[in-house]
Amino acid sequence: MSEIGTFRAKSFEISDTVPVAPTLDQLRTLEAIDRLGSFAAAGKELHRTTSAVSYAVQKLEESLGLPLFDRSGHRARLTEAGRLMTDAGRRVLAEARSLEDLARQLRGEWEPELRIVVDGIFPLRPVLRAARSLTEARAPTRVQLRVEFLGGVRERFENAPADLMLTLEFAGDPDHEARALDPIEMILVTRPEHPLQALARVDRADLTAHVELTVRDSSRRRPPRGPLDMGSTQRFRLSDFHSKREALVEGVGYGWMPEHLVADDLRAGRLRELPLIEGSRHVFTPHLVHRRSAPLGPAGRLFVRNQLALGTHLPTCASGRPNAP
Repeated sequence: MSEIGTFRAKSFEISDTVPVAPTLDQLRTLEAIDRLGSFAAAGKELHRTTSAVSYAVQKLEESLGLPLFDRSGHRARLTEAGRLMTDAGRRVLAEARSLEDLARQLRGEWEPELRIVVDGIFPLRPVLRAARSLTEARAPTRVQLRVEFLGGVRERFENAPADLMLTLEFAGDPDHEARALDPIEMILVTRPEHPLQALARVDRADLTAHVELTVRDSSRRRPPRGPLDMGSTQRFRLSDFHSKREALVEGVGYGWMPEHLVADDLRAGRLRELPLIEGSRHVFTPHLVHRRSAPLGPAGRLFVRNQLALGTHLPTCASGRPNAP
């Protein structure tokens, strides 16, 4: 069972009344509690008090004739029935959104909101330029841009959900349409004075004695080991790549960085590529993804068109630096 948060309501008693199908609003409440981890957080997102969220859950349980939460402990937990209802509710909400989107498309209207989730490894300037095209087109669509890392990108895309996902890796499937973007090259680097730079060639065994700098996976699930996990016993996890770059420049450890964030540092000698025997460079092919079951509206299509034109890089001027926006 999933732990959700403190819930001080009285213990639930199953009603003898005929079960009533939950409303979309009730399903949104249940989904928000599970996704955000607490009644308070769900209330904040839904613009309701915590007590109002608790009351809504209690009424849903009564209408279904099922206990969705186990309140025997200090913190309420989803029961098995609650987990199944939450997962089924997500599918119902997705279908409802698809119907709303279809109706808007048939009327030729702009969608009210475009939700985009981006892996924090991407340079944001091309993404923001693509989003700016909506402003230039005077689209009334609200744009919600979220930055996640690694597994957290797919998790938010599926659970929040989002309309578009810019993800570092994507294994194709028939339920999604994915467009490849420009490759992103990762480089293994350290500060020039780092002890590893004294070695002519470096293998994984050499790395284990030193601090490996990584960016925290924002997924709530335990992430699998990735291709750039070097297996060091000493790790320093940071919240984003900009913080990681600062730690590298300060000589805290070694780590993989996207080329676009360290190109200037490599040229200026603040960082140096590590001579790893198995290769100090790795290329990812990122993708722009959306669901086939939820066709994009005018704003989504305009964003995709401009993002594909810009890719993940910006034109550079004669100095080799990106042109200013």
